Amino acid sequence: MPSSSVVRLGVLTKEALLVKLREAAVQMNVYATAFLFDERFVVSKTAYVLDVEICSLASLGLRDGGNFSQVLAAALACGLHPCPAEVGPQLRLQLLDQLEDRTGDDASEPGAPRGSITVASTPLKENDDDFPKGLYLRRLDGSLWLRGYRSWPGHIWRAADVFAFARSNG
Repeated sequence: MPSSSVVRLGVLTKEALLVKLREAAVQMNVYATAFLFDERFVVSKTAYVLDVEICSLASLGLRDGGNFSQVLAAALACGLHPCPAEVGPQLRLQLLDQLEDRTGDDASEPGAPRGSITVASTPLKENDDDFPKGLYLRRLDGSLWLRGYRSWPGHIWRAADVFAFARSNG
């Protein structure tokens, strides 16, 4: 199930990026809004291209899932790294054909919503479990979403959860 995407970063200012999201009718929850409007969310001032790998945790060898530290360690062992925070909204603008998967939707089930892609990135606020840790992409009821999420260090992600990581070039 792994797939690759090329994401262009640093091509829009933060303000222009927010306008593009609005023009593309991307829906956002309050956590995504807080994340994007935080002063620590910055976009690159230099344009560059980043190879992004989208894969399940099982494909990284985490057959029983794992906490975020374990997810990052497994990714690193596969030559993958956390993405810059800017990847979330840029990837949302690129993946306009994301499929909707509502199978087994259950709000009480741990892990990311089915069919979503969590962008692995370093939290903007490291020691604040009330502030959004990152972003994920989802199609829900036909609408494209960029959603922020909160979690704590012990949260266990499922093996089936899908993440986007930056691929090492070289």
